[in-house]
Amino acid sequence: MPRPGAGTRTTPIEATAAALAHLQGADPVLGALVEAHGPLDEQQRRRGRPAEAYGALLRSIVGQQLSTKAARTIYERLIGLYDGQTPAPEQIVATDADQLRAVGLSRAKAAYLRSLAGHVIDGELELDRLTELEDDEVIAQLTAVKGLGPWTAHMFLLFHLGRPDVLPVGDLGVRRAVQLAYGMEELPTVAELGRIAEPWRPYRSLASLYLWRSLDNEPG
Repeated sequence: MPRPGAGTRTTPIEATAAALAHLQGADPVLGALVEAHGPLDEQQRRRGRPAEAYGALLRSIVGQQLSTKAARTIYERLIGLYDGQTPAPEQIVATDADQLRAVGLSRAKAAYLRSLAGHVIDGELELDRLTELEDDEVIAQLTAVKGLGPWTAHMFLLFHLGRPDVLPVGDLGVRRAVQLAYGMEELPTVAELGRIAEPWRPYRSLASLYLWRSLDNEPG
């Protein structure tokens, strides 16, 4: 049985009546956003999340600091090396670095893909057990891989594992939405964001979705 904090890969963040009522009652500013934008449909709560963990992490590395269009193009070129299929970790390790770079990956990203593959092969990143781990344990395993930082770990927890209480403190969209909603002159610091978001527990993931929705924006 999963421990507290564990989630599944098939369930989007749940916008239950209890969760919405909590957010509206806990914070009038956030409550106003919930009221203004109404229920979030399933697509908004899933955000196109891939169904398989390894593929999701591959995509996250490929897409770093790229537009959605550019990331999709490079990812399609990458899987084109493997007959259009998500490459297994062993295949990534066996592929020459220059061949990876030829599809449009930087030298660093090619190294990051190899780091991810190596961690999976060595068992240091236990993909099959991530649903059983608590949030901080998932973050520790993911950020041990070169190229996977806290932002990526938070996105994975929120959109892939469907964890209910994730606050992506490093996301510029969330910070910008808070700045606008709360009338702040500057983007909130990590500490300020954490303080503002404290009343949202244990539904900070849903609150983050509403903040992104208030910008009509995607995470990042």
